[in-house]
Amino acid sequence: MKKITEKKTGIAASFGLLVKSLREEKQLTQSDFAKELKTSQSAVARIEAGEQNLTAGEIEKISKVLGRSMVSVHSSIDFQIRGGRKLKGSITTNASKNGAMGLLCASLLNKSRTTLHGIPRIEEVFRILEIIESIGIRVKWVKNNTLEIEPPKEFNMKGLDGEAAARVRSVLMMIGPLAHHVKSFTIPHAGGCKMGERTIAAHRYGLEELGVNIVTKNDHYLITTKAFKKDAEIVMYEASDTAAENLLMAAALIPGKTVIQFAPPNYQVQDVCFFLEKCGVRIEGIGSTTLTVYGVSEINKPIEYENSEDPIESMMFISAAITTGSTLTIKRCPIDFLALELMKLEKMGLKYDKSKAYVARNGRTKLVDITIHPSQLTAPADKIHSLPYPGINTDNLPFFVPIATQTEGTTLIHDWMWENRAIYFTELNRLGAKVTLADPHRAYVTGPTRLKAAQVVCPPALRPAVIIMIAMLAAEGTSLLRNVYSINRGYEEIARRLNAIGADIKIIAS
Repeated sequence: MKKITEKKTGIAASFGLLVKSLREEKQLTQSDFAKELKTSQSAVARIEAGEQNLTAGEIEKISKVLGRSMVSVHSSIDFQIRGGRKLKGSITTNASKNGAMGLLCASLLNKSRTTLHGIPRIEEVFRILEIIESIGIRVKWVKNNTLEIEPPKEFNMKGLDGEAAARVRSVLMMIGPLAHHVKSFTIPHAGGCKMGERTIAAHRYGLEELGVNIVTKNDHYLITTKAFKKDAEIVMYEASDTAAENLLMAAALIPGKTVIQFAPPNYQVQDVCFFLEKCGVRIEGIGSTTLTVYGVSEINKPIEYENSEDPIESMMFISAAITTGSTLTIKRCPIDFLALELMKLEKMGLKYDKSKAYVARNGRTKLVDITIHPSQLTAPADKIHSLPYPGINTDNLPFFVPIATQTEGTTLIHDWMWENRAIYFTELNRLGAKVTLADPHRAYVTGPTRLKAAQVVCPPALRPAVIIMIAMLAAEGTSLLRNVYSINRGYEEIARRLNAIGADIKIIAS
């Protein structure tokens, strides 16, 4: 069994952050916690700082004291999945990963305390928290999924955690807010899923129109701001959700009128708009491709906001139910961001029920409960492809692949947005699927096929990793999905939640 030995970075840092937040949530001092663990207070301090070597037995002891499984942050986690089982009952959609990323960055605009509800405890969030803590921001988990964020009097950009920043693309969204606090700073080149080249042109060109200059160096970006431009009109270089959020945040603290054209009105962009409205920023055109932002000179008041539910997680459960031939109810689905996906599936033959719409806790997002029934699906005559919202969400496109393995005929999945992601779809062939790659963007999936157990290493991309897990849920026998960090980046305690609706997944730490 490996020990956790990395210092101040990666898995050790996220483990320490989680231990600290859960200890504070239970209102234990470091001294009290040390007594229950039968160790010293200095050892607890080292654990929380990510500087203490830990064995599996010590991790288990910490888990018992805190009443929370800590294995998901171990350095190497595998899923042993006994497939061929029907899912049943109901599952509730969690708050969104992408929404949380935008809201955490937007909170940097506020000089006072920001309280965010519905922040998932996932690896992607832990990376962002490591970054913002490293520059002097105080963060505290006050409930299971509620964070309090308080800014420093002065940001310490020299202390920025470069390794954490290099692992998440969301760090780019910190440029807009930080440019209002620090006139010159650097951030590492952004990371995230490994799916080909990902340009920052939409961020760069848009922010330049507001007076923020970005220079690309060998391993970092240099950001400088001399003076912000008021009354700007921006045409977005491409329909990028994160770039639109970045521009919204930058414009929020520029007194005057900023018009952003060709902004994708996706769910995470809307969440940032709703948050900024609570901060006193007036925004016209929310839900459309043209946003007009009337910025303010300062945001300095307690702000509380509820992150909306994740349509990508809803789609994941829909895909799992269809692929396993199950009857399953998925609650709290953001229907406006799933409507086209459901229509495509309906035309393929899917039988499902949908409840009347109700409003999310943020008071804005429309939700429904969806019940999936076992159905005989037929491949569509045309291709299935993603588009900027209101098209099929690019994060939802991979979920059609395991569905297509159980669909009569050949389905063409066209993943035009990413150079390499479609290549990962062929990993389902290890489980008996018939996926043929026409080129790096197009995959033909022929079905129905009987899926079989296999051992597969997770690809370094979130959604392709999850569709392998879905296929394993349907595959007869016992499969092993190795190194599931990619999945833990975006889904909180997914094995436990799937087990609650009939799956059989064992977590193995190696």
